[in-house]
Amino acid sequence: MRHGSRARLAAVGVAASGALLLAGCGAANETAPPAGGGDSAPTSDVAGTIAGAGATSQQAAMEAWIAGFTSIAPDATVNYDPTGSGAGRTQFTAGAVQFAGSDSLLDEEELPAAQQICGGPDNVVQMPLYISPIAVVFNLEGVDNIQMSPATIAKVFNRQITTWNDPAIAAENPGVQLPATAITPVNRADESGTTENFTEYLAATAAADWPHEPDGNWPVQGGEAAQGTSGVVGAVQAGQGAIGYADLSQAGELGTVDVQVGDGYVDPTPEAAAAVVESSPRVEGQGQYNFGVELARDSTTAGTYPVVLVSYTIACTQYSDPAQADAVRAFLSYMASEEGQSAASANAGNAPISASQRSTFQPAIDAIAAAG
Repeated sequence: MRHGSRARLAAVGVAASGALLLAGCGAANETAPPAGGGDSAPTSDVAGTIAGAGATSQQAAMEAWIAGFTSIAPDATVNYDPTGSGAGRTQFTAGAVQFAGSDSLLDEEELPAAQQICGGPDNVVQMPLYISPIAVVFNLEGVDNIQMSPATIAKVFNRQITTWNDPAIAAENPGVQLPATAITPVNRADESGTTENFTEYLAATAAADWPHEPDGNWPVQGGEAAQGTSGVVGAVQAGQGAIGYADLSQAGELGTVDVQVGDGYVDPTPEAAAAVVESSPRVEGQGQYNFGVELARDSTTAGTYPVVLVSYTIACTQYSDPAQADAVRAFLSYMASEEGQSAASANAGNAPISASQRSTFQPAIDAIAAAG
């Protein structure tokens, strides 16, 4: 049986089809969100134009954020180009965009460049405003849902298990009629935060069967490669026996894998993904406004789904253009607000951030201003 959440996600959406997302946005009388994390979206009289680029995983959420911001800020313009996390970080550190979406934090080479663009080591903002499971998706006639341990997933994507009726898969799925169809793994062709998150999970939970370092570039030769999240989903949809990994928001009607956690199996849901993030420690040493987390990939707690993607919004606290500073602050305030998070969740199926997270992030948003 297909999960109701996937059916709901397939029915929701504002079509963007990988193209540039654009909104004219603004309103009247900017007000700061209430103390303790805004429950409702702020209004704004901003009139600047800002551009962002990056994670394709955020695409459906970004559609909702831009549409919602349009309703309260019709005189500002927000553009977002879903080019992939790596490309988004590159554009941000080059000063080509005012904000980026990324499924991984700035790395040790990118962070100094971002600090220079932003005017100082404490002026870079990295907030996890998008939390979602990475679903292991597949296309197999007559099978909508199967169970796999981390070791089995690793062997499939490392091309050690090559048919669907392999004894390792069959042992975890008693009673499921598995055909002898060949397995075709599909991976991202571009540098991807989703790939980095997925390979981090495999390295943390199945090191004996996944002898590769976590990386945004896919490390295994062979298989099939596709550009962006939508490309992976499309390739899996088109290939009988294909398997891939993608943000749950774009999984549609494809089959999904329930992942072994402890003694049971957990299906990919926003709630199970959020449970892992809430229990994960914060990354230290990247500035006061970095809110990155060290995800508990090897969680054995029932009800947690560790194949999780945390997608960050990356911005500066200082901009040379006052209008851009105002627009970035207002837009990020909307993204983090309860209204903005609810809108994104309705469109993308992601897990809204908690009230405590909102309260923690808001000082960073409030610090965004024109450079003095």
